[in-house]
Amino acid sequence: MTAVQLNAMNTELWQSIGAIADRESLMKRLTRYAKKLVREKNDPTLMTKEEFFAKIELAEQQAARGEGKEILPGEDLTTFLRRNGYDI
Repeated sequence: MTAVQLNAMNTELWQSIGAIADRESLMKRLTRYAKKLVREKNDPTLMTKEEFFAKIELAEQQAARGEGKEILPGEDLTTFLRRNGYDI
C-alpha cells in the first residue's frame, strides 16, 4: 500500500470515528471490534483462506513424495507435534 493510499485510509477512518463519536452504542461496538482486531493481529495461528489452502496443497505434495509424518500408536497429538519440532 502506498503512502497516499495509507493516508487516505487513515483520514477516512478518523472521519468515520468522528461521525459516530456522539453515539455511545456505536462507540462501544467500535471499541469491541478494535480489541478483536488487536487480538487477531497477535494470534500467530490465524491465517487467510489462501494461506490455509496453500498449506493443504503443500501437505498433499509432501505426502505424495512420501514425506508425510505418522502419529505413533498410543501417541497423543501434543507429543507428536513436539517430536516433529513444533514448540507448544
